[in-house]
Amino acid sequence: MYQFDISGGSKAELYRDLLAALDALTHDERDAVANMANAAALIWEYLPDLNWAGFYRAVDGELVLGPFQGKVACIRIAMGKGVCGTAAAERTTQLVEDVHAFPGHIACDAASRSELVVPIVTDGRLIGVLDLDSPEPARFDREDAAGCEKLVALLASRMA
Repeated sequence: MYQFDISGGSKAELYRDLLAALDALTHDERDAVANMANAAALIWEYLPDLNWAGFYRAVDGELVLGPFQGKVACIRIAMGKGVCGTAAAERTTQLVEDVHAFPGHIACDAASRSELVVPIVTDGRLIGVLDLDSPEPARFDREDAAGCEKLVALLASRMA
């Protein structure tokens, strides 16, 4: 059984503790789906104000729903479409304070107001994206983006 001491302190401490917990969960595991599933559960449990936390996997030139926590979600997203498709196509983190102002936003859950999407790339190959949604406008900031980029870098190093 896993038990983690996740700090209630600063955001920097929260992400430091999340990274340590993810490291413990994924140590010696190479299965991408298993690691994404545990990462989604960990993020869902410890990051406040989320209504969706999960992954889309890059499969045959599109994004396909992977492990997640939250309401049912869109199953397939074209590269370059919506926040997830843009992050995947550009291979850059997308930090969106107001999803309704994002051109081409795909509304899988009408309650979502802000979104953070981080591409997962290993050896120059796109594996997928980490997608976090919140019902709170401007929920995510640069510190969240940096923290999630570290989580994704760890995951990418442990995916076969």
